[in-house]
Amino acid sequence: MLDDCTKGIPAGTLPFPIEEIGNKGWNVLAEDLTLPVAVLKQRDIEHNSAWMQTFLTAGGAHIAPHGKTTMSPELFNVQIADGAWGITLATAHQVQVARKFGFRRIFLANQLIGKAAIAGVLNEIENDATFEFYCIADSVANVATLARAATETGLTRPLNVLVELGYQGGRTGCRTSEEALDVARAIAAAPGRLALAGVEGFEGLMRGDTAAESKAMVDAYLSRLVDLAEKCEAAGLFAARQPIISAGGSQYYDVVVDQLRQRDRTSRFLLLLRSGCYLTHDSGLYRRAFEQLRERNPALAATRGGLRSALEVWAYVQSRPEDKKAIVNFGKRDASHDDPPVALHWYRPGSDMPAPRPIGEGYSVLRLNDQHCHLEIPADSPLAVGDMIAFGISHPCLTFDKWRALYVVDEAYQVVSAISTYF
Repeated sequence: MLDDCTKGIPAGTLPFPIEEIGNKGWNVLAEDLTLPVAVLKQRDIEHNSAWMQTFLTAGGAHIAPHGKTTMSPELFNVQIADGAWGITLATAHQVQVARKFGFRRIFLANQLIGKAAIAGVLNEIENDATFEFYCIADSVANVATLARAATETGLTRPLNVLVELGYQGGRTGCRTSEEALDVARAIAAAPGRLALAGVEGFEGLMRGDTAAESKAMVDAYLSRLVDLAEKCEAAGLFAARQPIISAGGSQYYDVVVDQLRQRDRTSRFLLLLRSGCYLTHDSGLYRRAFEQLRERNPALAATRGGLRSALEVWAYVQSRPEDKKAIVNFGKRDASHDDPPVALHWYRPGSDMPAPRPIGEGYSVLRLNDQHCHLEIPADSPLAVGDMIAFGISHPCLTFDKWRALYVVDEAYQVVSAISTYF
C-alpha cells in the first residue's frame, strides 16, 4: 500500500495498492508528484534485460542476478520472466523477503551463519520440496556447523553448498586451493546433510594499476577457480550431475564467460553469473565499467546498442544564490554518493518545452548534503528556481535502498507502474 507518507506521493492521497498507481494519471513533468522522485524508465529496463539475455545465450551461460541491488520483488519477476536461473542474495533477511514473495531458487552468495539464519533456511528447505537453496562456505568450521544443524533439524534432503575460493587481500573465500579442497572434502563427507554443488568466487574487487593489469588478475583468478572445480570433479566430491561454477559480478561478466567457456568446452559445468546492476545500469561506476568492456569486446558492447541508464532522480532547482551555483532539492537521503550524481537533462514546468532538454556542458555536482545538492553551473545558465533536473547516479544499489517505492515511467514520463523495495 502506498500513501502520502511515501516519498513522491502528493499530499492528501489515501492509501492504495501499488499495482493501481498506473491508473492515477500522474506525470512527473506535469508536477503530479512531489520532488525529489526516483524513476525507472520502462523502455530502458526492458532493453537492458533483453541485452543481457542475448549475451548469456551467445555465451552458453546462466544468470542469478544479485537481488541486493534492487531488493524489489517486481524487478526480480522481470528477471525471472526473462530467463534468469534464480535470484542471488547476500543476507538471511534478503532470503526471507524473497521467500515471502515465492521465489523458488535462491543463491546466497555468502556464508550461511548464525542460529536463526540457519534454522530459517533449513525450515524452508524441509517444508517446501520445490525450494532450491544454495550457499557458500570457506571454512571447515562453517561446514561442521551446517552439517550439525542439518542433523539436529532432521533434514530429509541435503543443503547445497559451494566452496568459495578467494584471493589474498579480498573478502571471504579460501586463500589457497588446498584450503578450498579441504572445505570441499568436508562438505562431501556429510552426505544426506550437505551436498557439494560447485565452486564459487567473486572477482569484482580486483584492481591493478591499469585496466590491463586488472584483467590479468581476473584471468589468473578464474583459472584457479576452474582448476579447483576440476580437482573436485576428479576426486568425485561433487554431488550434482552438472556442478556449478559461479563468478561474475557487474564489471567482468564478459571476461568470466570468455575465460570459463575456454576451459569448459564440454559444458560439464553450469556457468552461473551473478551480475545485478545490468538491469538499471548507471551514469557512473558501471558506465565506466561498460566502457572498459567496450575496449575488451567492441562487438559485444555494440550489440543492441549496449546498456542504458534506466534510473534517474528528478529534483527542483530551489535556489540560485550565486552566479555559478544552484541548489537542488535532493541529497544523500535520495541518491548514492560514491560518485557525485550527473545532471542529465532539465525541464521548465508550464513552459512550451515539449520535452526535457539535455543540460549541456559546465554543470557538475560539487557535493551533497542530506537534502541539498550543490550544483556548479555556467554563469549564463538558463536554470531558474522551479526548474526540474534529472540526475543520473552511480552505484544503483545505494540509491534503491533510499526509496520505499520507485516510479516506472514511459518516454513521456507518465507513471505507468511502481516497484517496491525491502531493505
